This record gives sequence, C-alpha cells and structure tokens, in this order.
Amino acid sequence: MKIRKATTADVDAIVAMLADDPLGAQREAPGDPAYLAAFEVIDADPHQYLAVAEDDAGEVVGTLQLTFVSGLSRKGMTRAIVEAVRVRSDQRGNGLGGHMLEWAADEARARGCGIIQLTTDASRVDAHRFYERLGYTASHVGMKLPL
Repeated sequence: MKIRKATTADVDAIVAMLADDPLGAQREAPGDPAYLAAFEVIDADPHQYLAVAEDDAGEVVGTLQLTFVSGLSRKGMTRAIVEAVRVRSDQRGNGLGGHMLEWAADEARARGCGIIQLTTDASRVDAHRFYERLGYTASHVGMKLPL
C-alpha cells in the first residue's frame, strides 16, 4: 500500500468514497464538475495535501485531506487538520485507516506541526471509537454555521 498526493485522475474515486455512506449519499453528487474545480484549488494551495492510498494493484482505496494552519496560539504553533478520511467499503477493517492516519501524523510532524486534529460527525459513533483507539481525544466541541 502506498500513500501519495492525489491527482486529477483520482477525483472520481475520491468522490465515490465520499458518497459511499449515509451522510455522504445525501450531500455528494458524483460526476458534478464542481469537484474538479475544487481539486484545482486544493492542488494549487501549498497548505493543503489531498492524499490517496493505493493498493498493490494501483487502485485508490482510501483518501484524506490535510490542511496546515499557522497560528499565534500555543506560541505560534502550526497545526494539521485532517478532513474527509475515507476507506473504500471493500477495504474497511484491514488496518488501512489506521495506517493512513499514522502517515498523516508523520507528514504533520515533518512539516513542523505541534498538533493534529480532526472533527467527525456526531452521528459517526464507530468513527469516534476508531479515532480514540488511535489516541485522539474528544477534547473540544465542534460547531458549524451553514452559510
């Protein structure tokens, strides 16, 4: 298994994974050209890293996005934010998600980050247990305001 930076050719596979769960099925629209436009913005931003995991056959089987945020708090510490962690449904349960998050932490350390954080939908109870097993703690309350 290999983790690498996503390319335009990976967008359809990424979107398919985003849409492959009850929440994603309600909000994603595979085939919409908006995803390619969004990919171009992400790919051009040095503070973003959209990653894919490939199996030995070169198929995309996982994805996550890292955002690197500079800040003044915590003595000017840079933090990494993990978003959109997905493992293709036929690959779940084999350790791939844990491997991807370990890779994300290593990448964050390599970029000088002092903390890595993520949010997960309150309804994703299995995901909460998964992240806790990896050492993440539910230390804050996340809030959203749709615009």
